[in-house]
Amino acid sequence: MNIKPAVLALSLALAPIALPVAMPAYGAVAMDFSPLVEQVSSGVVRVSITKKVSEEELALAQQVQALQQFFGGRVAVPNLPTVEYGYGTGFFITQDGYILTNHHVVEGADKITVTLHDRTELDARLIGSDESSDVAVLKVVGQNFPALSVAKGDTLKVGEPVLAIGSPFGFDYSASSGIVSAKSRNMSREAVVPFIQTDVALNQGNSGGPLFNQKGEVVGINSLIFSRTGGHMGLSFSIPIDTAMDIYEQIRTTGRVSRVYLGVVLQDIDRNLAEAYRLDRPQGALITRTSPDSPADKVGLKAGDVVLDFNGQGIGRASDLLNLINRAKVGDKFELTYLRAGKQHRASGQFAETSDVSTSQNASDGVRLGLRLKELSGREARMIQEFGVAGGVVISSVDVTGLAGQAGLMAGDIIVNLNHLPTAGIGEFEKALKSLPKKGVVTIGIIRDGNPAILGLRVE
Repeated sequence: MNIKPAVLALSLALAPIALPVAMPAYGAVAMDFSPLVEQVSSGVVRVSITKKVSEEELALAQQVQALQQFFGGRVAVPNLPTVEYGYGTGFFITQDGYILTNHHVVEGADKITVTLHDRTELDARLIGSDESSDVAVLKVVGQNFPALSVAKGDTLKVGEPVLAIGSPFGFDYSASSGIVSAKSRNMSREAVVPFIQTDVALNQGNSGGPLFNQKGEVVGINSLIFSRTGGHMGLSFSIPIDTAMDIYEQIRTTGRVSRVYLGVVLQDIDRNLAEAYRLDRPQGALITRTSPDSPADKVGLKAGDVVLDFNGQGIGRASDLLNLINRAKVGDKFELTYLRAGKQHRASGQFAETSDVSTSQNASDGVRLGLRLKELSGREARMIQEFGVAGGVVISSVDVTGLAGQAGLMAGDIIVNLNHLPTAGIGEFEKALKSLPKKGVVTIGIIRDGNPAILGLRVE
């Protein structure tokens, strides 16, 4: 996908074959990746997307151009584009046509096309995507596609050579190599991905492409670059393949992605805090806030506690705890050691599912509503009680060109029924979605800004 400049981090496949490649001696020339490139390139695809520019985006662009003209800037362009084009990379993970890429590559796409190594172009269907992890799953019709081999387990080591293949700036099947610079990098406090950091040259168009180890196994999906210019500056980030495959399995089998949460906001311990907490060195994850009724709250954790150990693993910094939480499953039990008022305490509990649950954009047979949902928060659940409904689901984002957008649904709307069936949770919504006719108009009940409304949803 075209990766646009930001302040720091920017969002940028033959039967499985593993080639043993000897490591060069220290001080020797860089290793030769040419045999590996030759073997795995056919499993990589170029992903091209088109999407309509919404009326709101056109109106905003026209306003900006009018202001520029008024203040002596650039002359307004009379015909603004009504269609946007984008590109990125993907790769086959099954021989029957499943492809992994980035969520940001295909977000909002009206049409997705993949170009194979032999220049064959195929229409692709979006099975589902997850914004939090930036993973998307595509499907093309056919058999015997060159699926790439996926690495099993976390065996990647810092300093290990890696290879990326993608379409930087539209140049198809461009290879670049480097080493693993670091592991388990978290780009924010809310990060759900322990990124692999490399010095591989990734640029616009590499997004969604595979990162290979020396055996020709996929170890990651290239996703972000660290840049002040929009181009490569020696810091690139990839989604670990085990994280991506977990998302893939959830999307393919259930049409949704669920995550656990502990219910804490964390920060690192620096030298001053270590002295204040009487620690011999900066270590642990400092809790700055706990959410009411969360697993953390239920086991007695409070702001100011320092988590030192989690499920038998020492916590050096906040990212260590986040990574352990992100790998847990709903219902998993946990034990931790925390420091409070100079004394260590033990606590044990059970993970709950976060209310922010991503759902596939293709959650039922052929009906693409073009929206994503999450469960109600406690405040939203209390707010709708006065309407006498059992519950609902919140729209977290809407594709304005999809069926939901055309019906007038908006982010923030609470859907309480669909086709006269209650939607008290995402599970009930998915059942109601499967009841929709192949064609026709159905009703959808919502609550918007505290007011109930009923919209007509045209199914095509």
